[in-house]
Amino acid sequence: MRAGLRRPVLELALKAWSCGRDGGFFERPLLTIIDYSLPSARPRFWVIDLARKRLLFNELVAHGLNSGDVVAVSFSNEPGSHQSSLGLFRTEDAYLGQHGESLRLEGLERGVNDRAEERALVIHGAPYVSREIALERGRVGRSWGCPALAMEVHEQVIEAIKGGTAVFAYYPDRHWLARSPFLACRR
Repeated sequence: MRAGLRRPVLELALKAWSCGRDGGFFERPLLTIIDYSLPSARPRFWVIDLARKRLLFNELVAHGLNSGDVVAVSFSNEPGSHQSSLGLFRTEDAYLGQHGESLRLEGLERGVNDRAEERALVIHGAPYVSREIALERGRVGRSWGCPALAMEVHEQVIEAIKGGTAVFAYYPDRHWLARSPFLACRR
């Protein structure tokens, strides 16, 4: 079921999801995991149906332009940073925006990702995310902080995860790991 998802990352994501579910944040047992510690040329975006114990998607995903080149190493909650954000998010509604169908994200961690709406961090499709680009350049293109997916899959992913499911964006940042209320289950 994991398709390259490392067990420690999965365990942290499950812990955060469980805490968020207990807090009433999630309506459905779907968990999206983004492992930003992996190179962008590798599929590092997983959608897991926890009730059926099935992997629904394993895709390439872009990170923010100022987060790093091949691997994301810097993260921010600041508008205009063009960096990705870590932590636990809740999916909201889908809408048609400048990138076509897009999915709003609500950041649930104060000081880490709670400015996601203000920053317009959304899941959307992007022509700079594809297996061909990853093979040619050794990485996919970079966004302004959004987790951007390949054009051929983004609508299916958005349809599957919209409306109150969890997105867990991971990187082994010691400060965040030690302070995340969802990893310690403090609310």
